[in-house]
Amino acid sequence: MNTKQLAEVLSSNEAFLVVFLLVLSIVLLFLVIYQIYSVSRMKSRYQELMTGVEGANLENMLLAHIKEMKRVSEESRKLKEENKRLDTLLKTATTRIGVVRFSAFADMGSDLSYAVAMLDSHNNGVIFSSIFAREDSRSYVKPIEAGRSTYKLTREEAEALEKAMSVRPE
Repeated sequence: MNTKQLAEVLSSNEAFLVVFLLVLSIVLLFLVIYQIYSVSRMKSRYQELMTGVEGANLENMLLAHIKEMKRVSEESRKLKEENKRLDTLLKTATTRIGVVRFSAFADMGSDLSYAVAMLDSHNNGVIFSSIFAREDSRSYVKPIEAGRSTYKLTREEAEALEKAMSVRPE
């Protein structure tokens, strides 16, 4: 089809083309009006959203929350470090204690003598013993390393040591 033929087709259908272009223009005009309305509505909703609750700006609220989250995260990190430090300290603290009261002499009526084992989580510590008699009282301290003593333990001291080593922290 050459230009001459195209011009003939257009001129013979001129009225139809004008009506078609007019209808197309009206449809496009309605689409533009609808888009303007939609954008306007969306803009007003956006403004409402950005204004937020009680006039607070959403952007400022989000920035404040992000800042708060960073502060909480830093505080959490510090608490974890402190917790680790305390765990290390508690491993060396006396946390296991065993006590045995006994009567050292048959002629004495009360259980005034005692053995107390005090250990840390590695079963290191001491055993305090006191033997009560009518005329005097004697006290002893024996070191404990890894649940054993280099000194000979009495039956009561060994019992106090077993009681202390059987204590399991929660």
